[in-house]
Amino acid sequence: MLLSRRAALAAPLVAASGRLALAQAPVTARIGVIPILAAAPVFIADREGWLKDSGLATRYTTFESGPNMIQALASGTIDVYVAGVAPLAVARTRGIDIKVVASTAVEEMTVVVTPKLARFFEPGVAPAEAFKRYRAATGSPARLATQPAGSVPNATLQHWLWEVTKTDRADAAIIAMGIDATQQAILVGAVEGGTVREPAVTIVTQRDPGIKVVALGGVMFPDQPGTVIAVTAAFLRDHSDKVQAIVNGAVRAVRLIGTDPARAAVHVEQALGKGIVDGATIGKALVSPSSKFTADPRRIIEATAALQRYQVKIGALDREAPLDGLFDTSFFLRATAS
Repeated sequence: MLLSRRAALAAPLVAASGRLALAQAPVTARIGVIPILAAAPVFIADREGWLKDSGLATRYTTFESGPNMIQALASGTIDVYVAGVAPLAVARTRGIDIKVVASTAVEEMTVVVTPKLARFFEPGVAPAEAFKRYRAATGSPARLATQPAGSVPNATLQHWLWEVTKTDRADAAIIAMGIDATQQAILVGAVEGGTVREPAVTIVTQRDPGIKVVALGGVMFPDQPGTVIAVTAAFLRDHSDKVQAIVNGAVRAVRLIGTDPARAAVHVEQALGKGIVDGATIGKALVSPSSKFTADPRRIIEATAALQRYQVKIGALDREAPLDGLFDTSFFLRATAS
């Protein structure tokens, strides 16, 4: 009788402790990411311990491009998407319910030219004239490497060439290749220029001081939409507090990059460098004119629509995908209010 009474008294305590342990168990976010500098706010928030403090564990899968990551979203193998915004609008038209809750960076892409072409970009010479003079001197158009048709780098390069600088199409040729291949082609002089983002901008200009940046992202396409943080509808429904933690962390991380880039660089080097890119290079890349970090998703809504319109114009998209419901700015607003 005594034992049964003790058991009866202990049962609620055991049940309560079990519920407490269950409540304290971390939620795992399966994060798909392209390993580029623009993803830095997520890596920083994670390695600073801010996500863990909020009861969130992370598991990363790396991808070469946003479109490749869409397949993972469709199959339900990732919960959080950290890559370019452009593929997400198209994904929603295919029944993939996902929300953009934060940005990480804008105006990521830049145009760099190799020494062979850079000598024509003299002070006071318009880019279109520089390309014209290059073709006149060599008999060939300048070859510019960028990612394949349909990508944001390709669209922004075309926008800069044909809309901003009004370059004659006979004076420049776009060569499609992968991100790493573009960097290597520029370094070895296999092309005369191309689009790169940080830390590649810092890497190539350090290795060859003759390589010159001739257009920053804002010149190529104002408020050029870049990397975003998006979450699936299922993860948002089941773990809205963890989504808020991710956005809070991104906001804090962007602030840390601005106030203490050396500290931020340590985390980014661990996530991206892996002995390939040193911390000093990462630190320079974080504060270079080619890097513009922002967690505010409102900044890219209009630019995303404008980019889509231009992609339709150049035939990269059949039609514009509706953006209604793609962006949820409430998490960012709560993060900044607190």
